[in-house]
Amino acid sequence: MPIRIYKPTSAGRRNASVNLHAEVTKFTSEKSLTGPLPKTSGRNHHGKITVRGRGGGAKRQYRMIDFRRNDRDGQVATVVGVEYDPNRSSHIALLQYADGVKRYIIAPVGLKTGEKLDSSGTGPVDPKVGNNMRLRDIPTGLDVHSVEMQPGRGAQMCRSAGTYARLLNKEGDYATLQLPSGEVRKIHIDCRATLGQTGNIDHQNRRLGKAGLNRHLGVRPITRGVAKSHNAHPLGGGSGRSKGNRPPVGPSGVEAKGGNTRDPKKHSSKLIIRRRVSKRYGQKH
Repeated sequence: MPIRIYKPTSAGRRNASVNLHAEVTKFTSEKSLTGPLPKTSGRNHHGKITVRGRGGGAKRQYRMIDFRRNDRDGQVATVVGVEYDPNRSSHIALLQYADGVKRYIIAPVGLKTGEKLDSSGTGPVDPKVGNNMRLRDIPTGLDVHSVEMQPGRGAQMCRSAGTYARLLNKEGDYATLQLPSGEVRKIHIDCRATLGQTGNIDHQNRRLGKAGLNRHLGVRPITRGVAKSHNAHPLGGGSGRSKGNRPPVGPSGVEAKGGNTRDPKKHSSKLIIRRRVSKRYGQKH
C-alpha cells in the first residue's frame, strides 16, 4: 500500500500519513548529476521578500533533470532505477546510454528498471511509456507529460506527480491538448512531450499531520491580513475584526481566491481554446 497510516501514538501521528514511495528502486543519487541548491528564503537580489512564507527547511542537493532530451536523439537508453527527488513531487529515473552518459528524467507511471527508452526529434519512435518525441509524431488520444510550450525550450507543463495531458487532435501547425486543470489549449506541433502519466500518483493523498513537517519543507507560517495594521495589509487595521467589505487579498491587493492573474495580451493566452474552471467558484478564468 503506497500510503500508510500508523497508530495514533501522538497528536501529529494521529492526523498524518506516510508515502512509502513504492516505485523507488534506487536509493542513492548520481553524484555527477547533483549540485548545490542555495536557499533564497523568498528574497530577491535586493534582499527584499518577494515570496512570503519561505525559509528554513532541510538541506537539499539539486538533481539536474534533462527536460529537453534532444542531445541524445536516436540513442537507446537503459533505465538504471527510479529515485526520490526532494525538489519535486514526482519521482525521477536515471538513464544510462551505451556510451556511459547518464541523464535524469521525470519518471512516468509503470517505468521499470532495465527498460529501454528512446527519443527522437525528427520522426516517430515506438509509442511506449517514457519515450520522447514531437507532438506531430505522437498518435492522437494518448496521454503525455513533460510537455514543451515552445520548441526546444524544454518541458514546462505536466511535470508534477500524477499529472498528464491528453492529445486531442492535430491541425496545421498546432496540436490541441487538454491539461489537468481542464484547460484546452494549442501547442506548436514541433514541441516535444513524453508519453505516459507522471509517477508518484499517491503524492496528493499524503497528509502532513503537523506544522513541523511543513517547516522541514521550507514553509513558514503566514500572519493573517486582518491581524495586521492598516499600513501593512489592505485588510488590516480597524476597530475590531473587519475585512473592509472586500474579498480576501494579498498584501499587494491581488485577489487570493479565484482572482485573475494572467495577462490576456500575451501571445500564449491567445492559444487557449477553453480556459480552466475554478474549483472554488465553478467559473472560467
